[in-house]
Amino acid sequence: MTSRLASTMRRVALIGTYLPRQCGIATFSANLCDALAQAAPGVQWVVVPVTDTPEGYGYPPEVRFEIAEGDIAAYRRAADFLNSTSVDLVCLQHEYGIFGGVAGSHVLALLRELRMPVVVTLHTVLRDPDAAQRRVLDELAARADRLVVMTRRGARFLRERYGVPAERIAIIPHGIPDVPFVDPNFYKDQFGVEGRRVLLTFGLLSPNKGIEYVIEALPAILARHPDVVYVVLGATHPHVLRRDGESYRLELMRRAQALGVDGHVLFHNRFVTEQELMEWIGAADVYVTPYRTVEQITSGTLAYAVGAGKAVVSTPYWHAEELLADGRGVLVPFADPDAIARAVLTLLDHGAKRHAMRKRAYLFGREMIWPVVARSYLGLFEQVRAERMRAPRAFVLKTADARPAELPPLRLDHLERMTDDVGILQHAVFTVPNRHEGYTTDDNARALAATVFLEALGGLPAAVAARLAPRYLAFLWHAFDPGTGRFRNVLGYDRRWHDAVGSEDCYGRALWALGLVLSRSADAGLRGAAGRLFEHALPAATACTSPRAWAMVALGAAEYLRRFGGDRLARTIVEEMTARLLQAYRTHRADAWRWFEDVVTYGNATLPHALLAAGTVLGRPEVVATGLEALDWLLDIQQAPGGHFVPIGSQGFYRRDGERARFDQQPLEAQTAVAACLAAFRATGDARWQRHAQRIFEWFLGRNDLGLPVYDPATGGCRDGLHPDRVNQNQGAESTLAFLLARLELQLAEHVVDQTESVAAAPAVA
Repeated sequence: MTSRLASTMRRVALIGTYLPRQCGIATFSANLCDALAQAAPGVQWVVVPVTDTPEGYGYPPEVRFEIAEGDIAAYRRAADFLNSTSVDLVCLQHEYGIFGGVAGSHVLALLRELRMPVVVTLHTVLRDPDAAQRRVLDELAARADRLVVMTRRGARFLRERYGVPAERIAIIPHGIPDVPFVDPNFYKDQFGVEGRRVLLTFGLLSPNKGIEYVIEALPAILARHPDVVYVVLGATHPHVLRRDGESYRLELMRRAQALGVDGHVLFHNRFVTEQELMEWIGAADVYVTPYRTVEQITSGTLAYAVGAGKAVVSTPYWHAEELLADGRGVLVPFADPDAIARAVLTLLDHGAKRHAMRKRAYLFGREMIWPVVARSYLGLFEQVRAERMRAPRAFVLKTADARPAELPPLRLDHLERMTDDVGILQHAVFTVPNRHEGYTTDDNARALAATVFLEALGGLPAAVAARLAPRYLAFLWHAFDPGTGRFRNVLGYDRRWHDAVGSEDCYGRALWALGLVLSRSADAGLRGAAGRLFEHALPAATACTSPRAWAMVALGAAEYLRRFGGDRLARTIVEEMTARLLQAYRTHRADAWRWFEDVVTYGNATLPHALLAAGTVLGRPEVVATGLEALDWLLDIQQAPGGHFVPIGSQGFYRRDGERARFDQQPLEAQTAVAACLAAFRATGDARWQRHAQRIFEWFLGRNDLGLPVYDPATGGCRDGLHPDRVNQNQGAESTLAFLLARLELQLAEHVVDQTESVAAAPAVA
C-alpha cells in the first residue's frame, strides 16, 4: 500500500508524452503521475503532453494543456500557461524524438520562459551525441535544477562527457508495477500456452530490437525443447509504421517460415494494457531482449521483466549490463543466435539455476516499484523547490514584442502544388503552375537540396521530404547525359528536352544538391542513387569555365567530403575549383573592388561561400580569410543607409566604376547571401554574421526598398522579385525555393535552431 506524504507544493506539472498515445514514455509518464498522486494526494498533478498527430488523443482529465509537436509557438504558450497558473515545479520527461525541431530543440523555447524549478528526467543519455543533440542537452542541463537519470552509467556520462556537476544529478530507477512473485504456469492457460515453455520479447517493434536473432536461435532450442513457443508482444512503433509499414514484422515472419519454426513464433501485433503486459510477463519462463546496439541507457521493458522476477537473457546494452549484474540475468554477445540458444537452453535445462536467478531479480526490483520511485521523486521535488526558495533565479518576463525574432511558419503547400510526378515546374502564373514553361534541372536541384534540410527537421516536414525527394533526384538522373558528363537543363511539359547540354551553372547546381544528399541525408536509397550520379558527373567539373560553376562544384564536393573525407578525386576537384576562384579574385581585386570579376551579377554570395566551405574542409585558413573579405565587401555594397538588404538588380547588374542596378531584385540573391553568412558564422563563430543572415532574410518579409513582403504566407510561396514600383506576383520555383532554402538554413543554424515553426503542408498556425 502506498504511504501518503505531506508536501509544501500545491501544483506540479508533468510534461512529456501521455497515454493513450502509444509510446513508452507515455506509459512511464502516466504511471509516474498515478504513483505521485497516490503518494501525495494533496498536490494537484497537471499533465501537459506533446501530441504528434493533428487529431490528437482522448486524454484523461488531468491533461490541462496540449503542445503540438511541430509548433514552436505552442511551446511558448505552454510556458505562459504554466507561469500563469501558479505551478510550483515542472517535471519534464526528455527524449530527443518526442519534441519538435532539430534534435527536439523546440522544448528549449518552453524551458527558457519557465519561472519555476524544473526537474528533467533523461530517458536517453548519448555517449557520442551529434552537434545538435549536444547543444540541446547542454542547454537542458543549464536550465534544469536537477537532471534525473535511471542508471549509474547515465550519471557518469553526464559528469564526464557533458560536464554536469554531480550535485545536479539524481539517480532514480525506472519505475515498475508491484506484482507478486508467481510461477509462470499461473498465467499460461489464459493465453493458450499451457504446457509450453514461453520465451517472451515485448515492446514497440522496430528493426533495432534484434528479434530476428532469437528466431534464428529457435531451431537449436526446439531440438532439445520442442514445447518452446516464442511470443513477440507489441505493435509496430507508430513512427516506423508510418515510414516503413509492417515490413520488419513481415520479414520476421518470412524468416521464421524459412527456418521451419513459424509454428513456434506468436506475433501479437497490438498495444497492450499494462495489466495484460504484466500477465504476459508473468507467463514467460525466459524473457529475452536481443537489442542490436549498446547505446540504450534505459529499457522500461527490461525493468518490468526484472521486477517481475523473470529469468532474462539479453544483449549487453548499457542498461542491461547494470540491471542484470550479480547474477540477475545472462548477457550474450550482440547479433549472436548461437549464444542466445546456449543461454536459453542452460536456463531451461537447469530449473534450480533459473529460479535462483528469478529470486535475485525480484528482490532487486523491490527498490524499483512505483511507490518507492514516487517517494524518491517527491523528495527530490521538495529539495529542489527549497533550494530555489533560498536562491531565486533572476527572471525577466518577456512580452510578445521582446521575444527573439521568429521565422514565419513553415508551409509547403506551394512547393507541393508546383511539383508533379516529373519534378518541380519552372514557373507560375500568380500561384498557378505554368505548365507551358516546363521544368529545369536548376530548379529540381534546388528542390532536392531543400528536401535534405526538411529531412533534418524530422516529423511532418521530413515526411514531405521523403515523398518529394525521389522525384527531384529522378529528374537529375533523367537530365544526366553520360556522353558529356553534364546535365541537360530545360525539359518541356511534353517531356522533350529543349537543350542538348545545359549551362555550367546547371551542372554545378546539380553537383551541389547531390553533395548535400550524400553528406546529410539519412535515406540510404537516396544516398545510393545520388552517390552513383555524383561519381559519374564529378569528372566533368574540370572543363567548366564559369566562376559560379566552380563555386557550386566546390560547395557540392566540400559537402561530400564532410562525410567521405578520404575521397581523393573529390578533394582534388575542391582544390582545383578553389585555386581557380582564388586566381580570379587575385586578378580582379583592388582596395575598392574586392571581387572575382569586373562585374557583380547574380547568385553573387555563392562565390565567397564556396571559399568558406572549401577552406574549412581543406583546412586552409587563408582561403577562409579570402572568402570573408569578399563577402564583407559584397554585403557592404548591398546595404542601404537604413540597414536593409538591397541586392544587385538584374537590370544591368554592377560593373566596376559603373552604377549599381537597383532593380529588379531577385530572391536568389537574398538566399545565397543568407547561406554565405551562415557559413561565415560556422567558420568564425562571430555572431555578427548571424545578425547579417537574419537581416538579409527579412528582405523576404518586407524589410526592403518597397517595404512590401515578397514571401506569401497564405501559400508558402515566394513572389518572383521586386520591380521599381511593385512586387512581381508570380510565384515560380526559383523564388519559392530561394525563400524555403534560406528559411530552412536559418532554422537549422545554431542561433535560431529552437525559435522556429516546423509545420507541414497544411494551414499554418501563427
